[in-house]
Amino acid sequence: MAQTPNIQILYNDTCGICAREMDSYAREAARIGADMQFCPLSTADRFGLDPDTAARRLHVLQNGQLIAGIDAFIAIWAELPRLAWLAKIARLPWVHKMMGAVYDHILAPIIYRRHLGRIRRAAR
Repeated sequence: MAQTPNIQILYNDTCGICAREMDSYAREAARIGADMQFCPLSTADRFGLDPDTAARRLHVLQNGQLIAGIDAFIAIWAELPRLAWLAKIARLPWVHKMMGAVYDHILAPIIYRRHLGRIRRAAR
């Protein structure tokens, strides 16, 4: 039986922005041998989420704990030596609050609306 990866990342693989970013993290993880698994949106049920909820934010399952939003990014960055500095900065209280607000109230809603647009166009 295969061992569960240290960190499982659930991301919207249909989003060009999300896919490019996660592909870059996946390449870095492979380069250093990090114990990370990148999971497409279609596997949301493994995380206990429905696809719509999963598409609204980045989610990470680490040590059995579901982490979302900016904290999910921090969990990823902390595992990648080239980005560990970013995780340290993002953990600073005022930076964390600012990054969380920008992600939760600006970036994630924009990316989610684009996702809904792709779904509508595909349904036509």
